[in-house]
Amino acid sequence: FIFSFQIFFLSTCTKYIQAHMHSPQASWISQMVSHPRHNFNFSFHIFPLDISVASSAAFAVINVYFLFFRSRAGVIRPATSLPHIPKASSARPCLLVALRPTNLQQERERFFQSEFTYEPQFEYEEAELSTVLDKYREASDLFLQQVTEILPYFNFMRPGKYGSYENFEEVTGGNVLPKSQVWAAVRKYLQKEGCVGEVVVRLSDELLSQAVMVVENCRPTLTINLSGARQHWLEGMLRHEIGTHYLRGVNNSLQPWASSERRKALGLKGANPTEEGLASLHSVLLRKQPHLWRAALLYYTVHHAAAMSFSQLFHHIRRFVHSPDVRWEYCLRAKRGQTDTSRPGCFSKDQVYLDGILRILRHRRAIDFQLLTALGKVSFEDMERLRPLATLSRTRIPHFMMDTDRYQAQLNHILASNELSDAELQRLLP
Repeated sequence: FIFSFQIFFLSTCTKYIQAHMHSPQASWISQMVSHPRHNFNFSFHIFPLDISVASSAAFAVINVYFLFFRSRAGVIRPATSLPHIPKASSARPCLLVALRPTNLQQERERFFQSEFTYEPQFEYEEAELSTVLDKYREASDLFLQQVTEILPYFNFMRPGKYGSYENFEEVTGGNVLPKSQVWAAVRKYLQKEGCVGEVVVRLSDELLSQAVMVVENCRPTLTINLSGARQHWLEGMLRHEIGTHYLRGVNNSLQPWASSERRKALGLKGANPTEEGLASLHSVLLRKQPHLWRAALLYYTVHHAAAMSFSQLFHHIRRFVHSPDVRWEYCLRAKRGQTDTSRPGCFSKDQVYLDGILRILRHRRAIDFQLLTALGKVSFEDMERLRPLATLSRTRIPHFMMDTDRYQAQLNHILASNELSDAELQRLLP
């Protein structure tokens, strides 16, 4: 019976593909299956069908066959072979999810209908956010001078290199990719890092950020914002989320300081500035014009949110961002956690990107970046004292960090492209 069903299934798939051979749109098969009976965890298996080539269609049929009928033979990587990610100790959602207003769409409509004068009144599912938000109430101005050197590139109210943020996106980022090309690029990148089957990938139109990597049901899950998936920037985003956050997380799980208790016992510094700074640098590492506009604008917006209402902030950043939709997103990020946005106040976590970037660039010549990645989720300031305690034998380094000379040259290029200098960074960060 099973053999007959297999023949029927393969025949049906073949007929379907032949019937759609001349369809103008590409077809994609994406399966995320959990089969407890066989103890296999299938996630992010994407098989392209190039419908202009018969051999590719046949390849797709074979892939479908393996996916559904060959799990016993071990064709798909078993769940037991995947990197272990400890289960979260709490069922509460992560901070950024908790800070998404439940009435977001309604308040957005009211704000736009008021011609940008209404002050949104946000509601949140988590009633008790004040304790967490206390940590992020204070905005910094340490790097405000550097921000004002980076952002004039995008000031469309006066002559500049790009005129506006939107023009910069179109000129340097390329076209927004359709879903089929996003899937293909993601799979290709996962192959480069040797982690196909390890990461669940989802596409969304509702993220506040370009992408987010979280752990769901003990599996790393990457959600990509389709509106930000541009032709020349997508791999940079994958380097940020997978090449940095995911691989450093895997490496961290191998280390003696993997638990919060051990981190505390060792007196480790907070890893977030290094983590986000490194990931942000990796986002632009590939670009011919690696401007730090996004990190700079996030820093700038948070700084001014601390003294402005939502609508005031919205009008203030118009000098850099013309699009009301994009300005809404930046203001929303800076005002996360607030209920009454007519009051001054900010969520300062977004300043960590530029802060981390500039600290890493300041010390780039003294940092062993491969070791920093191998040590996991730690600050570069803790590297040397952790080196003797580290487990390095099974750690993983992203492909773009293998050539250390080239990597250092790319960091130098980022510094120069943003009109920053070693002298000013040394003055700010002795």
